Amino acid sequence: MGVKSFVEGGIASVIAGCSTHPLDLIKVRLQLHGETPSTTTVTLLRPALAFPNSSPAAFLAETTSSVPKVGPISLGINIVKSEGAAALFSGVSATLLRQTLYSTTRMGLYEVLKNKWTDPESGKLNLSRKIGAGLVAGGIGAAVGNPADVAMVRMQADGRLPLAQRRNYAGVGDAIKSMVKGEGVTSLWRGSALTINRAMIVTAAQLASYDQFKEGILENGVMKDGLGTHVVASFAAGFVASVASNPVDVIKTRVMNMKVGAYDGAWDCAVKTVRAEGAMALYKGFVPTVCRQGPFTVVLFVTLEQVRKLLRDF
Repeated sequence: MGVKSFVEGGIASVIAGCSTHPLDLIKVRLQLHGETPSTTTVTLLRPALAFPNSSPAAFLAETTSSVPKVGPISLGINIVKSEGAAALFSGVSATLLRQTLYSTTRMGLYEVLKNKWTDPESGKLNLSRKIGAGLVAGGIGAAVGNPADVAMVRMQADGRLPLAQRRNYAGVGDAIKSMVKGEGVTSLWRGSALTINRAMIVTAAQLASYDQFKEGILENGVMKDGLGTHVVASFAAGFVASVASNPVDVIKTRVMNMKVGAYDGAWDCAVKTVRAEGAMALYKGFVPTVCRQGPFTVVLFVTLEQVRKLLRDF
């Protein structure tokens, strides 16, 4: 059962990750939108620490207006127009590696812990233990998959940089090799604390809530165990995971994508982001996050349930 749970989770994760990759790319671009302010904006930001004579409201209005708003649909259209349709799959090789390392580990380990902690008499596992299993599985999975995560973020974000500043990685292998050569091995675990925190939150929210929603639907006789139940429970789990993880995801994306010295760690990134763009900047990319997490989670669990049926006799 132990090895099979890793195989099942890995297959489902790879299919879900690759099929929803364009949505993830748009989410990353939106999270980075406004990160590199214009010269005018920088001038406005300097007095933020000292609160000059101008009112904070006026300051915030000036700062916010200097960064044009963009939505997920318009951003997607702009990417296709300026970089071509293939750009929506920039970094897909890194996604494939990330899902193979990170998601295979977290999905398999979650099932192992869930089976180990299930009450042998009732055959049930309470919500707190499901969350605990998700936290442990997510943290370990993120530590394993962080190099691929850093490579994926950079490859997805590359197209938004000026031509002279683009990294132009040939693939995930080239990205990892270039980071090690230019920034040292430790760069592969840049933002790892954030990645681990986010993965713990996402895994606990996503996997535990899916099981909980599914059990609730079946126990209350709302629907039978089938495709409809799997879709409803998985979409609800995706929404819960999006709400819980978006702030950490924004900071993680910016830290991983930063040039050396841009931020002095995650907290510094969070503070600078809120000061420059407002607290709601931590929910940048929320709509595409939900639009990505929803389909991703649906594809993930629907595929997982089907793979379990196929491998039931193995």
